[in-house]
Formats: sequence, structure tokens, C-alpha cells
Amino acid sequence: MDTFARDHLPPPALWPTIEFTTPELAYPDRLNAAAELVDVAAARFGPGRPALRTPAGEVWSYGELRTRANQVAHVLVDDLDLVAGQRVLLRSPNNPWTVAAWLGVLKAGGVVVTAMAALRTRELTPVVERTRPSIALTDPRFAADVRALPGLTVVTHDDLAARAERKPAEFTAVDTAADDVALLAPTSGSTGSPKITAHFHRDVLSIDNTFGRHVLRLVPDDLVACTAPFAFTFGLGMLVVFPLRAGACALLTETATPPQVADLVAEHGVTVLATAPTAYKAILRDGAEQKLAGLRVAVSAGEHLPRETWQRLQDRLGLRVIDGIGATELLHIFISAAGDDIRPGSTGRPVPGYRATVLGLDGEELGPGEPGRLGVIGPVGCRYLDDPRQEDYVVGGWNVTGDVFHRDEDGYFHYHARSDHMIVSSGYNIGGPEVEEAIDTHPDVLESAVVAKPDEERGSIVCAFVVLREGVEAGAAKAREIQDHVKRTIAPYKYPREVRFRTSLPRNASGKLQRFALRRIVEQEVPA
Repeated sequence: MDTFARDHLPPPALWPTIEFTTPELAYPDRLNAAAELVDVAAARFGPGRPALRTPAGEVWSYGELRTRANQVAHVLVDDLDLVAGQRVLLRSPNNPWTVAAWLGVLKAGGVVVTAMAALRTRELTPVVERTRPSIALTDPRFAADVRALPGLTVVTHDDLAARAERKPAEFTAVDTAADDVALLAPTSGSTGSPKITAHFHRDVLSIDNTFGRHVLRLVPDDLVACTAPFAFTFGLGMLVVFPLRAGACALLTETATPPQVADLVAEHGVTVLATAPTAYKAILRDGAEQKLAGLRVAVSAGEHLPRETWQRLQDRLGLRVIDGIGATELLHIFISAAGDDIRPGSTGRPVPGYRATVLGLDGEELGPGEPGRLGVIGPVGCRYLDDPRQEDYVVGGWNVTGDVFHRDEDGYFHYHARSDHMIVSSGYNIGGPEVEEAIDTHPDVLESAVVAKPDEERGSIVCAFVVLREGVEAGAAKAREIQDHVKRTIAPYKYPREVRFRTSLPRNASGKLQRFALRRIVEQEVPA
């Protein structure tokens, strides 16, 4: 009834190629993703089976989650006059009511607009202006920033729960089309201004019918933990879509440091953990990796997983971490490998349902061993909401993710850098992640990030921002020590000619490193 989301999709000529190449990806014309996720799951696995748990001991069964999602849908339609196609802003940490709200919006035919709980009014404003939600469902602890936004009916989870108590337990899901917009997800902003990605009901199921079914392979007895918030689509897949489709249970944590993650895994018997490379590295540095010994599966995404980190987890625990690359534009992971298919140092191969290539500057496909821009085609693709940057992301039908890879003779893809993280110095191409990995092997370094600093003589130089371990003294001597260490570790020409010490690195609400903020620092120092 409300056609805003469809009306503001890019023109079809600017869409990427969409392919459905496996039997699981054949969908009917009419499809409601929430009904498939919770109604089908409750019937298939039993309403009494645990679906959601929290560290505090709260447990929601599949039947309870289904009932509360239905009651949320009633609140939206009966009390708040939601009509199919209207947008609903969700702002909350990972907790059971957020899952019920997400499912309830889709059941009612609405479109979910996800927002990180950590975002402030200033950051929420452009998202709301672009997506125009009429209703906001928010955790009461994060309501003030939402109430400061104009034109929204704000309902906190406390009020939502009270209203839901009075509603019927049954709700017939709106008969949405498979290609109706279900989700508007802002990009995480690692490259600056966020874009709004639009995903259909069928897209939500497609990430499970590809990565979920062929790589992750959850089983009903799994307990899944993930440090990413739902607003980060990696977290949405790992904690909502994949567990519900498999009859598994999700352990929902609102926030957790790497040491706390290790403790939660050990204390609650987590069998599947998904987090960023930073967390795995921190757990190893703390000597806490034995707390992960009960894991059946570990997944790493968000940033490149260093080979050394992968190897140490394999050597100490026998844990072969599943690396993968995904994007908000494609909703989840599209290149990965698991088990014996893993080749350490490689990200993996295209997940069944996707194909990938490496493109040159003119859009031509490059051969094995040649680094270039990663291009991906599959059942999900980039559709920015009313944004001219659509033409930059889709090239000749390919989703061009902004990452530099090469493909080997066996079809495995090897990461070099973000295309905006490739540093050209004196004619040499230097991958920033490689330099960071070398710096991070220094025993006094906690973490690092490198960027290109404009240089009149060399074009650019490698500038490193380094966080030292507690108690280590920063200074010129330590900088030279780190530089010498890098020269011994990788090709000397790649060493950081400038080292700057910081107490922390800038990250967005999903924990992704914001190198653009560091680039801005060095670029502002250079005369025009």
C-alpha cells in the first residue's frame, strides 16, 4: 500500500545481474520471510525448542518467539496503523524483543530500517531522512536520541511488551511478494557517508540458502554467539536467519569485549562463534584460546583474517576458522570455505549460488594471479535507495565491492586490500593489511592501522597509527624498533616511513576500523 521503498529503488538498468543457479534459490512469487523463518521453524522443530537465550538466563522457545512476533505485528497494525510497505526504525542492542520486533515488522508487511544502538541523533538523522520511517521501536535506554527525530511515533520495548500482552497469539502474515522490500540497511560507513541498501524478502532467505546451507551448516543442537549487532547484516544472518532456519539457538549478547566473549563461550557451551579478526587476535594475546575449545565452528568476517591468526587457532585448538568476505550491499558472505576446503591465507571460493571474478580498470576480467577489483554476481545484489553511487558499485552487471583480490589457478580468491587501502609509493603497490599484519606481530603492539600519506617525492608513503600494549613507552626509539621489525618481516620497501602512536583507533558502531578518519588526519596536514 505504501510504495516508497519500491519507488526509490534504482532504475532496473542500473541493477546488478541477479542469478538463481541452485535448486534452493527457486522461490514462489509470494513470500513473507518472517513467516518462513519463525512459523515454518516452530512447526518443523517444535514450539518448545529453545530459540533465543541471554547470558542472564532468559530463554525464549520457538513457540514463544512466534507468539511475540505475531503480537508485535498486531500492535503495529491495530494500534499504530502500519500499512504494508511503511518503514519501521529498529534501534536496540541484541536482545529477544529486538528479534520479535524485526520478525513482527516483516509479518505485518512493513520494511525494517536497522540502526546501530550506538548511533546518536546526528548520525540517525540522515538515515531517517532517507528512509522516512513512520514508527520507531527502540530499547528504552536508547530512546532519547530517537525521540529527538521529527515525525516518528516512538514505542519503547517496555511499552511494546505491555501492548503485546493484550494481543492475540495468532497473526496471518501479510502476503508480500518475494521481491517486495523487507529491509533497508545502512552501510557501516567504513568509507564515509553511509548508503542505504534495499533487500527483498527472498534475499533474506537467499543468504541461508547459500552461505548458511553450504558453508556454515548449523545443526539443531548448536548454540550460536556473534558479537555483531543486528543492524550489521553479518549479525542479522548469524543470530537470526541462520539459527532459525536450522532449528538452532542464538545466545544474544548486547556487548562483549574479547575476554568476555571467551568467557561466554566457555560458560554457556557455545558451539558456533562469529566475530571479527580483532577479537580472535585479542583472545590469543590474552592466552585465553582454551576457552574456545568447545567450539564446533568459528567464523571470521568484517575484515581480513591474518594467516598467522588462523594458523595459531588451528595449531592450538584444531579449529579451522571459516574466513569470508561479505558486504551490506549483498547482505552477507559470498566468498568463503570451510573444513578441508580451506586454504590458509586465501579467503575461499565463491559460495554455491554466487560467481566471482577479478576486474581490471576498464572492467575486463583478469586472469589468475593478476590483482584487480573483486566482482560478484549471485541471488542478492546492490540496490541503493535513491543514490547516484549505484553506478559506482555496479559495473557491467557485477557488484564491485571495493576490494582488491587475485584469483589463483584453482579458483581461490586471495585478499590484497580495500581498493581505497592500496598504497602506491615510489611506484610500488603496497597492501595496507599486509603492513598492518607485520606491525601487529611486534610483541609490544596491540593493534595498528596504516594509510597513505601524500608525499611530494614518493607520491605516498606508508603512515602507521599504532596502539601499544599497556605499560609500553611510546617514542622515537620504539617507532624505529617497529620500523626495523617490519623490514625484517616483509619486503623492506613496505615499511611505514612514519609511525604515530595512539591510545585507540577509530571504529564505527559495528567495530569496523574507519581508515578514512585516519586518512583525513594526514591529508589535512599536507598543503593543497
